[in-house]
Amino acid sequence: MMAKIVKGSDFKGVVDYILDKGKGTQVVTYDGLFMENKETIAMSFNIQFQINGKVAKPVGHIVLSFSKEDEPRLINRVMAGIALEYMERMGIRDTQFFIARHFDKEHPHVHIAFNRIDNNGNTISDRHERLRSTRICKELTLKYGLHMANGKDDVKRNRLKEPDKTKYELYDILKKEVGGCGNWNVLVANLQRQGVEVRFKYKGRTDEVQGVVFIKNGYHFNGSKVDRRFSYTKIDSALQRNRYNERMGMTAKVHDVATPNAPSGSARNELFNGSLGLLNGNGSSYNAADAEANQEMAEMLRRKKKRKRGMRL
Repeated sequence: MMAKIVKGSDFKGVVDYILDKGKGTQVVTYDGLFMENKETIAMSFNIQFQINGKVAKPVGHIVLSFSKEDEPRLINRVMAGIALEYMERMGIRDTQFFIARHFDKEHPHVHIAFNRIDNNGNTISDRHERLRSTRICKELTLKYGLHMANGKDDVKRNRLKEPDKTKYELYDILKKEVGGCGNWNVLVANLQRQGVEVRFKYKGRTDEVQGVVFIKNGYHFNGSKVDRRFSYTKIDSALQRNRYNERMGMTAKVHDVATPNAPSGSARNELFNGSLGLLNGNGSSYNAADAEANQEMAEMLRRKKKRKRGMRL
């Protein structure tokens, strides 16, 4: 189960979209609205919105999508019950709404349209709504024994529209490149070759980087909006790990060559000094690589401690 949250200012627009007959729409439940036709529904929303007309985006629109594997058991009554529980947990209560099911996609899904101005004229909070929604979707998926999808990797790219299409293209590119690069310069160069521009966000007027933005096909995405693993700090940590693992791997290879089972005498000296070019005479390059790797790990631990101290302040 996944949720997509949208806010807007045009009740008529969202009503027309959700109740489009071309989508095989079925209204499964509603409250506080005159459901005679699209015009009376939009009018009902707008009348209540006037109680608190200061809110720029009073239209709430949420799409709840389920896995195709769950379709046999997701009759309208069941989907309505899950959607109502989702709304309750999200704090969407005491307000006008209707829930409608669409049949224009392979997977089961419902649309929730609601008034962000509740029956008492208060604004329904959207504070941390996406974080709360992700947690609630997982909880309801487990509670009702629904199919647990593997996330973005299972999304059918050919059915996406912009800007989601570009967002998932970025996800696929970053997933591959971040795992194979050891520093930002290489990562930026690899991304540029694939049509992705990288911009860094700095703290005030300092040189301290605090965020990263990826630009592709004219769309701008903060790294964390593509996926939480692609925030600046998490990418930076991943690049450091890649660098450390690469150097440890090189160290291990040199160590394997230096084991008692390795060739001895002149053959061994030739192997060390000639073809590998990693050791010179007394093996000082090996020690330098080992020390450099240890130093980098110590730096990683120091940064983690620094971040933890910052969080406690």
